[in-house]
Amino acid sequence: MPTSPARPETGVRLQKVLASAGIGSRRACEELIDEGRVEVDGQIVLEQGMRVDPENAVIRVDGLRIPTAPGHVVLALNKPRGVHSTMTDDRGRPCVGDILKGRKERLFHVGRLDADTEGLLLLTNDGALAQRLSHPSHGVPKTYLAQVRGTIERDLGRRLRDGVELADGPVRVDRFRVVSSHQGKSLVELVLHEGRKHIVRRLLAEVGHPVEALVRTHVGPVSLGDTKPGRLRVLGLTEVGELYRSVGM
Repeated sequence: MPTSPARPETGVRLQKVLASAGIGSRRACEELIDEGRVEVDGQIVLEQGMRVDPENAVIRVDGLRIPTAPGHVVLALNKPRGVHSTMTDDRGRPCVGDILKGRKERLFHVGRLDADTEGLLLLTNDGALAQRLSHPSHGVPKTYLAQVRGTIERDLGRRLRDGVELADGPVRVDRFRVVSSHQGKSLVELVLHEGRKHIVRRLLAEVGHPVEALVRTHVGPVSLGDTKPGRLRVLGLTEVGELYRSVGM
């Protein structure tokens, strides 16, 4: 039978931490604890009054990790075409840092998009999360929509899934589909774990379909949705929890 973790003498009451994270009112959070739906550091909490360190405790509700460290934030940016994935640019070119002016957090961008690629770029001040999302060992999938030249051959999806040899090694896609094709141009969607520079453009050029426009629509469980180019949105609790889960946090 699960037992409550040892209660520290210092820290913040668990129901207050949950309420501050946006789970609900303190009373609603107390009910979650009473129902056995809250875990702290891998153990179900069975009684009220427990104190935790919100900076370091791993807290889950219904199995999903809740971001509780004060001040931590994860943002989704729809990076416009022509904007560089840097916080500053010594050549005066438009960059992500221009969009973030006025925000107080010290934010890291998770991965990059080249200047000609638009779409979803995640930003956070949670260094551990940023590092895990960026590290290839965690294999976070990324989804792209690409407008390419030419009509897609019937066997292209199989070839891309089997792997294509590039100058710096082979690359394989997880999924590939043709969204539409018209007048010598095609819109395709592909999902891959790769993070090498210009990997989507190089891959599609190698198989005879140069990219004319490219948009990243998903990073792991997070979707670009209807966020307009140049705009930011703060990820909700469920999205952040799913991000933690995708990298084993």
